[in-house]
Amino acid sequence: MDMGIVNAGQIDIYDDIPKELLDHVEDCVLNRRPDATERMLELAARLDPKAGGGADKSEKDAWRELPVEKRLAHSLVKGIDQYVVADVEEARTCGQYVRPLHIIEGPLMDGMNVVGDLFGAGKMFLPQVIKSARVMKRAVAHLIPFMEKEKEEARLANPEVEQAANAGTVVIATVKGDVHDIGKNIVAVVLGCNNYKVVDLGVMVPCAKILDACREHKADVVGLSGLITPSLDEMVTVAKELEREGFKIPLLIGGATTSRMHTAVKIEPVYSGATIHVLDASRSVPVVSSLLDPTATDDFVTDVRETYAELREEHYAGLQDRKYVPIGKARELKFQIDWKLPENLPAVPNVLGTKVYKDYPINEELISAIDWNPFFQVWQLRGRYPNRGYPKIFNDETVGQEAKKLFDDAQAMLRDIVENKKLTVRGIVGIYPANSVGDDIVLYKDESRSEVVETMHTLRQQAEKENDEPYMALSDFIAPATTGVKDYLGMFVVSSGFGLEEMVQKFKEDNDDFSYIMAEAIADRLAEAAAEVLHREVRKEVWGFAKEEDLSVDELLKVKYQGIRPAPGYPSQPDHTEKPVMWKLMEVEEETGIQLTESMAMLPAASVSGLIFAAPKSQYFAVGKILGDQVGDYAQRKGMPVAEAEKWLGPMLNYEP
Repeated sequence: MDMGIVNAGQIDIYDDIPKELLDHVEDCVLNRRPDATERMLELAARLDPKAGGGADKSEKDAWRELPVEKRLAHSLVKGIDQYVVADVEEARTCGQYVRPLHIIEGPLMDGMNVVGDLFGAGKMFLPQVIKSARVMKRAVAHLIPFMEKEKEEARLANPEVEQAANAGTVVIATVKGDVHDIGKNIVAVVLGCNNYKVVDLGVMVPCAKILDACREHKADVVGLSGLITPSLDEMVTVAKELEREGFKIPLLIGGATTSRMHTAVKIEPVYSGATIHVLDASRSVPVVSSLLDPTATDDFVTDVRETYAELREEHYAGLQDRKYVPIGKARELKFQIDWKLPENLPAVPNVLGTKVYKDYPINEELISAIDWNPFFQVWQLRGRYPNRGYPKIFNDETVGQEAKKLFDDAQAMLRDIVENKKLTVRGIVGIYPANSVGDDIVLYKDESRSEVVETMHTLRQQAEKENDEPYMALSDFIAPATTGVKDYLGMFVVSSGFGLEEMVQKFKEDNDDFSYIMAEAIADRLAEAAAEVLHREVRKEVWGFAKEEDLSVDELLKVKYQGIRPAPGYPSQPDHTEKPVMWKLMEVEEETGIQLTESMAMLPAASVSGLIFAAPKSQYFAVGKILGDQVGDYAQRKGMPVAEAEKWLGPMLNYEP
């Protein structure tokens, strides 16, 4: 076959394709026999009434004639929720199942076991699994009132009545100060699909509440999630408290900023129970299964402990081998810009102060700026070379069809969001007169530059370089006060999360895991797109240092524009405590409603913030590990105790505080 047109909406599980049809299709695709085309046409005539074969009702509904338990299993594997409530009620009243629980433990779990096996074998993808979970939740929701009534009757007859059995209880939470939970939500669904009881404590969960929940629910495993770097320190705190209070249950660590190395170096040494870093949702089931299987847990935990011990040795050996320069020398070798050259002279902004966007339109311009690659990563759909990334992922032979179907689902929800105004985008941009003073950037009240209103503190690279490359800090991209050149610094905060909580709550009430995870993923993409569009508006109009810019969306996403927009907490400025300076100066919360948590996470979660540098020579870089001499100097400049600075900068210290 030279070419084929695929209807992604009709994607099916490979193993479920009828053998006769599969043989005919593969004969064509693989050119296995000379009469493959004629045989396929004959089969098509029999299967499709429009092809002239006169077949009656489409065979796609033939499964509705199966026994009820087969229909339930089919609905679960296919993610069809249209008939599940009626089928569950039929099962409950047909006399075949004495108790509602037997329906869950029988046909429903049989179907979910098939889903789990197919997912584990790579024959189902995460979006399909989430849809299966939606069917399961709606089935169970119908049975809950009957089970509660039965439970109450049993409790009156026997106060010691036991709860229904499951594969194990897992307590999961996003740690205190952190608001991001898409990954955690996916893990909860995947574990639930495999008959684990999941107690999801939500976001910003204090340590004491996590421990209390472990006791209350007799947890077999506890899982911690987080996105921002301060969460790493909070996870260490939780691990220490688990140890202090005598827990021995396995501890799972996950989230965007977590890693096997950090888990091995910082978390495992403070907790005597098994401590495992879980890379993504697809790994959660085999990890939990291994931990709770009496025949496998000892070997599994021993292997992990040995691996983590090796990682710690590698980490500390790396610290000893890597060389650093004192902060004084790093400053002498800073990135140099000749601010007297015409091409480096700062452009005077069209607007000084703030510009507030109370309801930024979710229009075609914003939607076209969405970077869909992270969206597919959330759903763990990854194309292989040469089909990596959007839109080439649609051509991938393994995940392409499911990726296209997922994308179409996202487009449908996006249309609903726009047409029914379900999400609101709010933002604020600020531009201020500025100059650098050493490694700091001072911001002035007005163009007289006589009064400093705030100071942004930056960090400088210290890892020794083998050539003559400079040691950079963000302050290098702002003209020093000593040059007499008038420079400026921009900043912004934007969120697309207003209205998301209501959307998510409605989907949760409908037991629709797929849709609420989809809504969170889309809101995150809209926030990043809004940052992209606002930054372009600043470059071309509000500040106006790139008025003639005419870049495509692809060029924008590849950062082909002038200047940079680094965010506090990220590689070029790894300190989250710079965010309150922005919030105070622009009155962010008062003007937009976007808040900061105690760990400097932004609320709503679908929010983005950053600084805006206009210098043509400004560039992104990673500060990397730093020495104690810079930490002490940095703490002094910020008026912060060294111990507190070390806490916030923990992941980038080249020493143990």
